[in-house]
Amino acid sequence: MSAPERIPPRGGVTPPGEPSAPDEPSEPDDSATLELLAHGELTVRGRIREASNAVLYCSVALDGQRGTCVYKPVAGERPLWDFPDGTLARREVAAYEMSRATGWDLVPPTVLRDGPYGEGMCQLWVEADDGVELLALVEGEEPGPGWKAVGFAEVGGGRTALLVHADDPRLRRLAVLDAVINNADRKGGHLLPTVDGGLYAIDHGTTFNAEDRLRTLLWGWATEPLTEEARGVLRTVAAELGEGRPLAARLARLITSAELDALRARVADLLRTGRHPEPGGQWPAIPWPPV
Repeated sequence: MSAPERIPPRGGVTPPGEPSAPDEPSEPDDSATLELLAHGELTVRGRIREASNAVLYCSVALDGQRGTCVYKPVAGERPLWDFPDGTLARREVAAYEMSRATGWDLVPPTVLRDGPYGEGMCQLWVEADDGVELLALVEGEEPGPGWKAVGFAEVGGGRTALLVHADDPRLRRLAVLDAVINNADRKGGHLLPTVDGGLYAIDHGTTFNAEDRLRTLLWGWATEPLTEEARGVLRTVAAELGEGRPLAARLARLITSAELDALRARVADLLRTGRHPEPGGQWPAIPWPPV
Protein backbone atom coordinates (compact mmCIF):
# COMPACT_ATOMS: atom_id res chain seq x y z
CA MET A 1 0.00 0.00 0.00
CA SER A 2 1.58 3.27 -1.05
CA ALA A 3 1.44 6.37 1.11
CA PRO A 4 -1.22 8.92 0.15
CA GLU A 5 -0.31 12.31 -1.23
CA ARG A 6 -1.06 13.85 2.16
CA ILE A 7 -1.87 12.35 5.53
CA PRO A 8 -2.53 15.07 8.12
CA PRO A 9 0.18 14.66 10.79
CA ARG A 10 -0.96 13.76 14.28
CA GLY A 11 0.71 16.94 15.43
CA GLY A 12 -0.76 19.15 12.70
CA VAL A 13 -3.73 21.49 12.75
CA THR A 14 -5.30 23.83 10.23
CA PRO A 15 -3.96 27.34 10.99
CA PRO A 16 -6.51 29.90 12.20
CA GLY A 17 -8.15 31.68 9.34
CA GLU A 18 -7.20 29.07 6.74
CA PRO A 19 -10.31 27.88 4.87
CA SER A 20 -11.25 24.24 5.22
CA ALA A 21 -11.26 22.00 2.18
CA PRO A 22 -14.76 21.57 0.73
CA ASP A 23 -14.88 17.90 1.70
CA GLU A 24 -13.45 18.33 5.21
CA PRO A 25 -15.63 16.31 7.60
CA SER A 26 -17.70 17.88 10.32
CA GLU A 27 -17.24 16.63 13.88
CA PRO A 28 -20.30 14.67 15.05
CA ASP A 29 -21.19 14.01 18.68
CA ASP A 30 -19.94 10.83 20.38
CA SER A 31 -22.93 8.62 19.61
CA ALA A 32 -22.94 9.69 15.96
CA THR A 33 -19.17 9.22 15.82
CA LEU A 34 -19.40 5.66 17.12
CA GLU A 35 -22.17 4.87 14.64
CA LEU A 36 -20.10 6.32 11.81
CA LEU A 37 -16.98 4.38 12.82
CA ALA A 38 -18.83 1.11 13.37
CA HIS A 39 -21.03 1.08 10.27
CA GLY A 40 -19.62 3.61 7.81
CA GLU A 41 -17.95 2.64 4.55
CA LEU A 42 -14.19 2.61 5.02
CA THR A 43 -11.93 3.77 2.20
CA VAL A 44 -8.20 3.31 2.74
CA ARG A 45 -6.26 6.43 1.76
CA GLY A 46 -2.78 5.33 2.81
CA ARG A 47 -0.56 3.72 5.40
CA ILE A 48 1.24 5.39 8.30
CA ARG A 49 4.66 3.92 7.70
CA GLU A 50 6.42 4.75 10.98
CA ALA A 51 4.06 2.53 12.96
CA SER A 52 5.30 -0.92 14.00
CA ASN A 53 1.96 -2.54 13.12
CA ALA A 54 -0.25 -1.91 10.10
CA VAL A 55 -1.96 1.46 10.62
CA LEU A 56 -4.18 2.63 7.77
CA TYR A 57 -5.46 6.16 7.32
CA CYS A 58 -9.05 6.03 6.07
CA SER A 59 -12.07 8.07 5.22
CA VAL A 60 -15.42 6.82 6.49
CA ALA A 61 -18.92 7.73 5.31
CA LEU A 62 -22.44 6.88 6.44
CA ASP A 63 -25.76 8.50 5.46
CA GLY A 64 -24.15 11.78 4.48
CA GLN A 65 -21.88 11.93 7.52
CA ARG A 66 -18.17 11.72 6.75
CA GLY A 67 -14.99 11.61 8.78
CA THR A 68 -11.42 10.39 8.89
CA CYS A 69 -10.09 7.59 11.04
CA VAL A 70 -7.32 5.12 11.75
CA TYR A 71 -7.97 1.47 10.95
CA LYS A 72 -5.66 -1.17 12.47
CA PRO A 73 -6.50 -4.62 11.12
CA VAL A 74 -5.75 -7.61 13.34
CA ALA A 75 -4.02 -9.21 10.33
CA GLY A 76 -1.40 -6.45 10.46
CA GLU A 77 -0.47 -6.90 14.13
CA ARG A 78 3.11 -7.86 14.87
CA PRO A 79 3.39 -10.78 17.34
CA LEU A 80 4.57 -9.84 20.83
CA TRP A 81 6.07 -12.18 23.41
CA ASP A 82 3.92 -10.91 26.30
CA PHE A 83 0.53 -10.50 24.61
CA PRO A 84 -1.53 -13.18 22.85
CA ASP A 85 -1.52 -12.86 19.06
CA GLY A 86 -4.43 -11.03 17.48
CA THR A 87 -5.59 -9.21 20.64
CA LEU A 88 -4.19 -5.69 20.26
CA ALA A 89 -7.21 -4.23 18.45
CA ARG A 90 -9.54 -5.40 21.21
CA ARG A 91 -7.26 -3.87 23.85
CA GLU A 92 -7.48 -0.53 22.04
CA VAL A 93 -11.27 -0.70 22.25
CA ALA A 94 -11.10 -1.71 25.92
CA ALA A 95 -8.91 1.34 26.62
CA TYR A 96 -11.57 3.55 25.04
CA GLU A 97 -14.24 1.89 27.19
CA MET A 98 -12.25 2.62 30.34
CA SER A 99 -11.53 6.19 29.26
CA ARG A 100 -15.23 6.73 28.66
CA ALA A 101 -16.08 5.22 32.06
CA THR A 102 -13.84 7.74 33.84
CA GLY A 103 -15.66 10.63 32.19
CA TRP A 104 -12.28 12.11 31.22
CA ASP A 105 -12.62 11.05 27.56
CA LEU A 106 -8.88 10.82 27.01
CA VAL A 107 -9.06 8.22 24.21
CA PRO A 108 -10.68 9.06 20.85
CA PRO A 109 -13.86 7.13 20.00
CA THR A 110 -12.82 3.59 19.05
CA VAL A 111 -14.75 0.56 17.82
CA LEU A 112 -14.08 -3.02 16.72
CA ARG A 113 -15.37 -3.79 13.23
CA ASP A 114 -14.76 -5.52 9.94
CA GLY A 115 -12.89 -3.54 7.33
CA PRO A 116 -11.17 -3.95 3.96
CA TYR A 117 -8.51 -6.20 5.54
CA GLY A 118 -10.67 -8.01 8.07
CA GLU A 119 -11.48 -7.33 11.70
CA GLY A 120 -9.66 -4.47 13.34
CA MET A 121 -10.02 -1.41 15.47
CA CYS A 122 -11.28 1.84 13.97
CA GLN A 123 -10.52 5.11 15.80
CA LEU A 124 -11.48 8.70 15.06
CA TRP A 125 -8.57 10.68 13.62
CA VAL A 126 -7.55 13.55 15.89
CA GLU A 127 -5.56 16.53 14.69
CA ALA A 128 -3.44 18.01 17.45
CA ASP A 129 -1.95 21.35 18.34
CA ASP A 130 1.79 21.00 17.88
CA GLY A 131 2.33 24.34 19.63
CA VAL A 132 1.66 22.77 23.04
CA GLU A 133 4.79 21.43 24.75
CA LEU A 134 4.16 18.58 27.15
CA LEU A 135 7.64 16.97 27.25
CA ALA A 136 11.10 18.51 27.30
CA LEU A 137 14.78 17.92 28.01
CA VAL A 138 16.29 20.52 30.32
CA GLU A 139 19.72 21.27 31.75
CA GLY A 140 20.38 20.86 35.46
CA GLU A 141 18.88 18.60 38.08
CA GLU A 142 15.58 20.35 38.80
CA PRO A 143 12.56 20.46 36.49
CA GLY A 144 11.62 24.08 37.11
CA PRO A 145 8.17 25.58 37.78
CA GLY A 146 5.32 23.91 35.91
CA TRP A 147 7.27 20.71 35.16
CA LYS A 148 7.72 17.28 36.75
CA ALA A 149 10.95 15.29 36.54
CA VAL A 150 10.97 11.81 34.96
CA GLY A 151 14.70 10.99 34.95
CA PHE A 152 17.98 11.64 33.18
CA ALA A 153 18.53 10.78 29.53
CA GLU A 154 21.69 10.56 27.45
CA VAL A 155 21.76 13.22 24.75
CA GLY A 156 25.10 12.36 23.11
CA GLY A 157 28.71 13.31 23.67
CA GLY A 158 28.65 11.86 27.17
CA ARG A 159 26.08 14.46 28.22
CA THR A 160 22.78 13.94 30.00
CA ALA A 161 19.68 16.07 30.32
CA LEU A 162 16.68 15.88 32.60
CA LEU A 163 13.55 14.52 30.96
CA VAL A 164 10.48 16.38 32.22
CA HIS A 165 6.77 16.49 31.50
CA ALA A 166 4.29 19.30 32.11
CA ASP A 167 2.63 19.47 35.53
CA ASP A 168 -0.69 19.44 33.73
CA PRO A 169 -3.99 18.15 35.18
CA ARG A 170 -4.85 16.53 31.84
CA LEU A 171 -1.62 14.52 31.92
CA ARG A 172 -2.21 13.65 35.57
CA ARG A 173 -5.57 12.16 34.69
CA LEU A 174 -3.89 10.21 31.90
CA ALA A 175 -1.28 8.91 34.35
CA VAL A 176 -4.13 7.51 36.46
CA LEU A 177 -5.83 5.96 33.44
CA ASP A 178 -2.55 4.37 32.33
CA ALA A 179 -2.07 2.86 35.79
CA VAL A 180 -5.60 1.44 35.63
CA ILE A 181 -5.23 -0.11 32.16
CA ASN A 182 -1.60 -1.15 32.79
CA ASN A 183 -0.23 0.67 29.76
CA ALA A 184 3.08 -0.86 28.69
CA ASP A 185 3.91 1.83 26.13
CA ARG A 186 3.05 5.44 27.00
CA LYS A 187 5.34 7.45 24.73
CA GLY A 188 5.50 11.14 24.00
CA GLY A 189 4.23 10.68 20.46
CA HIS A 190 1.01 9.22 21.83
CA LEU A 191 -0.04 12.54 23.40
CA LEU A 192 -2.33 14.74 21.29
CA PRO A 193 -3.19 18.12 22.82
CA THR A 194 -5.98 19.81 20.88
CA VAL A 195 -6.58 23.43 19.93
CA ASP A 196 -9.62 23.62 22.23
CA GLY A 197 -7.53 22.80 25.32
CA GLY A 198 -8.28 19.09 25.44
CA LEU A 199 -5.96 16.11 25.39
CA TYR A 200 -6.25 12.75 23.66
CA ALA A 201 -3.97 9.75 23.93
CA ILE A 202 -3.56 7.03 21.30
CA ASP A 203 -1.93 3.61 20.73
CA HIS A 204 -3.28 1.37 23.49
CA GLY A 205 -2.64 -2.07 22.03
CA THR A 206 -0.25 -3.10 24.81
CA THR A 207 -2.60 -2.68 27.76
CA PHE A 208 -4.53 -4.83 30.25
CA ASN A 209 -1.81 -7.42 30.77
CA ALA A 210 -2.54 -9.43 33.90
CA GLU A 211 1.10 -8.92 34.97
CA ASP A 212 2.55 -5.53 35.93
CA ARG A 213 3.71 -3.93 32.68
CA LEU A 214 3.38 -0.18 33.33
CA ARG A 215 5.90 1.73 31.21
CA THR A 216 5.38 5.45 30.81
CA LEU A 217 6.94 8.88 30.51
CA LEU A 218 4.44 10.19 33.07
CA TRP A 219 6.21 9.18 36.29
CA GLY A 220 6.38 12.74 37.61
CA TRP A 221 3.63 12.18 40.19
CA ALA A 222 4.94 8.79 41.40
CA THR A 223 4.09 8.23 45.10
CA GLU A 224 2.16 11.53 45.32
CA PRO A 225 -1.39 11.40 46.69
CA LEU A 226 -4.12 11.01 44.10
CA THR A 227 -6.35 14.02 43.62
CA GLU A 228 -9.79 13.93 45.21
CA GLU A 229 -11.21 13.94 41.69
CA ALA A 230 -9.21 10.85 40.77
CA ARG A 231 -10.29 9.01 43.92
CA GLY A 232 -13.93 9.77 43.14
CA VAL A 233 -13.53 8.57 39.57
CA LEU A 234 -11.84 5.37 40.72
CA ARG A 235 -14.68 4.65 43.16
CA THR A 236 -17.17 5.04 40.31
CA VAL A 237 -15.08 2.82 38.02
CA ALA A 238 -14.75 0.16 40.73
CA ALA A 239 -18.53 -0.01 41.01
CA GLU A 240 -18.94 -0.18 37.21
CA LEU A 241 -16.50 -3.10 37.06
CA GLY A 242 -18.69 -5.20 39.35
CA GLU A 243 -20.14 -8.49 38.15
CA GLY A 244 -23.13 -7.99 35.90
CA ARG A 245 -22.48 -4.30 35.27
CA PRO A 246 -22.61 -3.13 31.61
CA LEU A 247 -18.99 -1.94 31.58
CA ALA A 248 -17.75 -5.28 32.94
CA ALA A 249 -19.82 -7.12 30.33
CA ARG A 250 -18.38 -5.05 27.48
CA LEU A 251 -14.83 -5.56 28.71
CA ALA A 252 -15.39 -9.31 29.08
CA ARG A 253 -15.82 -9.45 25.30
CA LEU A 254 -12.49 -7.69 24.76
CA ILE A 255 -10.04 -9.05 27.37
CA THR A 256 -9.67 -12.31 29.28
CA SER A 257 -11.28 -13.05 32.62
CA ALA A 258 -7.83 -13.03 34.26
CA GLU A 259 -7.10 -9.62 32.76
CA LEU A 260 -10.48 -8.30 33.92
CA ASP A 261 -9.78 -9.55 37.45
CA ALA A 262 -6.34 -7.89 37.34
CA LEU A 263 -7.99 -4.65 36.21
CA ARG A 264 -10.32 -4.74 39.20
CA ALA A 265 -7.34 -5.42 41.47
CA ARG A 266 -5.40 -2.43 40.10
CA VAL A 267 -8.33 -0.11 40.71
CA ALA A 268 -8.75 -1.48 44.23
CA ASP A 269 -5.02 -1.06 44.91
CA LEU A 270 -5.03 2.56 43.75
CA LEU A 271 -7.96 3.26 46.07
CA ARG A 272 -6.24 1.44 48.94
CA THR A 273 -2.94 3.32 48.64
CA GLY A 274 -4.47 6.62 47.54
CA ARG A 275 -1.27 7.36 45.63
CA HIS A 276 0.13 7.33 42.14
CA PRO A 277 2.15 4.14 41.59
CA GLU A 278 5.93 4.09 41.34
CA PRO A 279 8.15 1.87 39.16
CA GLY A 280 8.21 -1.64 40.54
CA GLY A 281 11.74 -2.53 39.47
CA GLN A 282 10.67 -5.78 37.79
CA TRP A 283 10.10 -4.17 34.38
CA PRO A 284 11.70 -1.25 32.48
CA ALA A 285 9.90 1.85 33.70
CA ILE A 286 10.26 3.98 30.56
CA PRO A 287 9.37 2.82 27.03
CA TRP A 288 11.98 2.82 24.29
CA PRO A 289 12.19 4.81 22.15
CA PRO A 290 10.54 7.40 24.43
CA VAL A 291 8.87 9.27 21.58
